[in-house]
Amino acid sequence: MKNFSLVLGSLIAVFFISCTGPQGPPGFDGFDGLDGLDGRDGQDGEDGVNILGQVIDIEGDFTPENDYAILYEFPQTIEVFETDIVLVYLLWDQTEDGNGDAVDIWRLMPQTRILDQGLLQYNYDHTFLDVNLFLEFNFNEADLLPGDTNDQVFRIAVLPAEMTQGKIDTSNIHSVMGRLNITEENIQKFKVN
Repeated sequence: MKNFSLVLGSLIAVFFISCTGPQGPPGFDGFDGLDGLDGRDGQDGEDGVNILGQVIDIEGDFTPENDYAILYEFPQTIEVFETDIVLVYLLWDQTEDGNGDAVDIWRLMPQTRILDQGLLQYNYDHTFLDVNLFLEFNFNEADLLPGDTNDQVFRIAVLPAEMTQGKIDTSNIHSVMGRLNITEENIQKFKVN
C-alpha cells in the first residue's frame, strides 16, 4: 500500500506540474544592480574586443619593370594591426569537382618550383600597411615563362593574433576562412598593376 501511495502521489505531482494554461502577466522589471559597498550603481564594464579577419584576392604580373615584385598596399577599408598575422596563398592550379565545377587549389607561400632552368620561389613579406610579393630565382630572368609571371592570383588572409591561440590549420585556406566565417562570396578581388 505504501508503494501504491508513493506512485499515486508521484503521478499527481507530474500531472500538476505538466498542466498548461493561459500565460500569466509579465513580471516587474528588476532594479539596477548596486555595487554593494556604498549602495551606488557600479561602473559599466569595458567593451569587449571585436575580433575580425579579412581575406582578399589580388591578381598581378611579375615583370622586369616592377623588379619581379608586386607591392599591395592595404586600403583603408582593411584594418591591419601590427600584431595581426598575414598569410599569403598562391593559386597553384584548378581542378573540377564531381559536378564539373572549377575548384581552386591554393598553396601557402613561400612556394618553390623546380624548373628546367633552375629554382623559382614565390615569396612575400609584409607590414601592417602592405604586402610585398616577389619572385626569387637562380637563373637568367630571360628564361622566366609567362605562365610563371603573368596573371598570378594570390589570396591574402589577415588573422587577428587572438585567433591563432586555438587550433587552426594555416596551410589550408579553407580552414582559415572557416575560422574567420568568410565565404567565397565575401572575398574582395583587386587587380594590381
